[in-house]
Amino acid sequence: MKKISSGKVREIYEVDDDKLLLVVSDRISAFDYILPAMIPNKGKVLNQISAFWFDFVKDIIPNHVISIDTKDFPAEFQTPEFEGRSMLVKKLKMLPVECIVRGYITGSGWKSYKEDGTVCGITLPEGLQESEKLPEPIFTPSTKAEIGDHDENISFERVCEMLGVELATKLRDKTIEVYSKCAEYAASRGVIIADTKFEFGLDENGDLVLGDEVLTPDSSRFWPAKDYVVGQSQKSFDKQYMRDWIKSSGYDPETKAPIPQEVIDTTVAKYVEAYELITGKKFE
Repeated sequence: MKKISSGKVREIYEVDDDKLLLVVSDRISAFDYILPAMIPNKGKVLNQISAFWFDFVKDIIPNHVISIDTKDFPAEFQTPEFEGRSMLVKKLKMLPVECIVRGYITGSGWKSYKEDGTVCGITLPEGLQESEKLPEPIFTPSTKAEIGDHDENISFERVCEMLGVELATKLRDKTIEVYSKCAEYAASRGVIIADTKFEFGLDENGDLVLGDEVLTPDSSRFWPAKDYVVGQSQKSFDKQYMRDWIKSSGYDPETKAPIPQEVIDTTVAKYVEAYELITGKKFE
């Protein structure tokens, strides 16, 4: 089976002319570095949360999922190592835009807001506090960077130049619609989705299709609602814990020094807790 891509977390194999197999590893990345530690079962959590959300929003937009059942995979992938962490999908012409949506002001958005009252060129109301919910979600797209490079924030007008006004507008509207539905549901499960990113592609008919991953702890900021306090940074269910540990410990990802076991264990627990809260299922 031809491997056509090996990303920070995912391996992509070409099944045939119109199908791919995505395999989600237990690797973890932070600050554009792949860290020298595996997070056990992380790949299964990401894959199964994505599968849940793809199904949840299929009434809003079609997605690329064909099957997550190994019995539907090519023979060489019908083995236990691929169980739960793989997805057979339709091949799409992926669009060169990271579709980021922010429902709360945090991270780089908070930093930018403190400087000039804007986030990615969008002027926001005065007097917002850190981690505060925005009056309405905002679309803040970026370019897709190669591994090791940084994504670059771009304006909606730039997306229009790249893709045309009609497609860019649909991309923005579907991004906000999917986020809004999922954020409302997650809130009912005790999880605040502060922000996230989506990727879309075009199918063989030129129709817009949701692809890649959806609302995982790698692509989103998940906060426990019970601990939410406006005016400060938040506890999280996502890899923000690992980022915070790196910053507070002075760990240099370039050295590839071992990461303490307790940091790995805590990260695993946060991923599993996010899965169980959102899906209502026990992780196995």
